[in-house]
Amino acid sequence: MIRKCLFPAAGYATRFLPATKAMPKEMLPIVSKPLIQYGVEEALAAGLSHIGVVTGRGKRAIEDHFDINYELEHQIAGSDKEMLLDDIRHLINECTFSYTRQTEMKGLGHAILTGQSLIGPEAFAVLLADDFCVSDGDGVLAQMVALYKKHHCSIVAIEEVAKEQTANYGIVSGEEISPGVIRVEAMVEKPLPEEAPSNLAIIGRYILTADIFDILESIPPGRNGEIQITDALNEQAQQGKVIACRFNGRRFDCGQIQGFVEATQHVYESLYQQGENYPQEVIDRIPS
Repeated sequence: MIRKCLFPAAGYATRFLPATKAMPKEMLPIVSKPLIQYGVEEALAAGLSHIGVVTGRGKRAIEDHFDINYELEHQIAGSDKEMLLDDIRHLINECTFSYTRQTEMKGLGHAILTGQSLIGPEAFAVLLADDFCVSDGDGVLAQMVALYKKHHCSIVAIEEVAKEQTANYGIVSGEEISPGVIRVEAMVEKPLPEEAPSNLAIIGRYILTADIFDILESIPPGRNGEIQITDALNEQAQQGKVIACRFNGRRFDCGQIQGFVEATQHVYESLYQQGENYPQEVIDRIPS
């Protein structure tokens, strides 16, 4: 069983300055809930209740969010606003949170390696909170956990992107072994469009086997002088130990302002349609 999910959350989020000068990007709200809370909810829904967060300077708000604020709870106790804390209380009660700091920004692979002390010698998931995913059925991680139970190897979530966008993603190629499931043969980090082996891009959802840490420790720096998780996964792929899955759902790239606005609009419209689940005071603030 996979029990743990790692959240790399140490980046500077310069695309959102000045909003992220003092506030973690992961705490940016999609309507009224921060990005990282959506991610933890997705992890818990997949059965992953041990949450590890790789943070950095200025990220204390993440730890405070997943903790009890006694003064706030006292102030709103008995009011119709109290139910607005139900979701976060549920996460605090059901999950165990652990934190470590990444003191240098040397790539996603380095961030994952920094989290090794939170994971130990077992398979685990990685979720990048700024890839905001929604689905009508099982969440993306739940879909991947089900696939891991069948194949027992590393899993990456993929989606098709425009050819001109391949330089922004890790790109995979391989053989489709069942509908939407690909046995990965090669992975390339941010190839130019003319060099990309396909237009199948890795998004911010991974399941990694424990040997990934040994690989990350041994591989040399890759693109931009950083430790790339794509390079480590490529070594596993050469042994037939990586599966890519086209997930059911929709992804919003909240690392970009346009994607963040689109995600906010999507959730806003969903909340308005389900307004009967919210206090009347909240519903009244939602324009028709």
